[in-house]
Amino acid sequence: MRLPQWLARFNKYVTNPVQRLWAGWIPLHGILLHVGRRSGKPYRTPLIVFNAQIDGQPALAIMLTYGPNRDWLKNLKAAGGADMQRHGKTFGVANPQVMTKARAAQFVTGPVRRVFSVLPFEEAVLLTRTS
Repeated sequence: MRLPQWLARFNKYVTNPVQRLWAGWIPLHGILLHVGRRSGKPYRTPLIVFNAQIDGQPALAIMLTYGPNRDWLKNLKAAGGADMQRHGKTFGVANPQVMTKARAAQFVTGPVRRVFSVLPFEEAVLLTRTS
């Protein structure tokens, strides 16, 4: 399942500005700090973020609720990385790997792994933590 594109546009202009107030501080949320691939403009995109591990290294999993054709993901790929604000701290992320939710669930850690597995979406992206 993918959420409709009209909802993505609504969230971009209405919900996201409000979520940016707390998304970098509360559990299961984060703010991706990325740069526009054409404009060079800085963006702050609030996302629901799950802790993960790839080969024993810290990583993050993000459910692609609107599918993989997202500007934040395109910007991240074009730049080769970005920063993430979580729990009041900022760190780097890179190496986005788009995959099925079932495959990504294998990397999600902690008690929220079960939550990740039952969400009604089909695709996710894994990001390695760089700092």
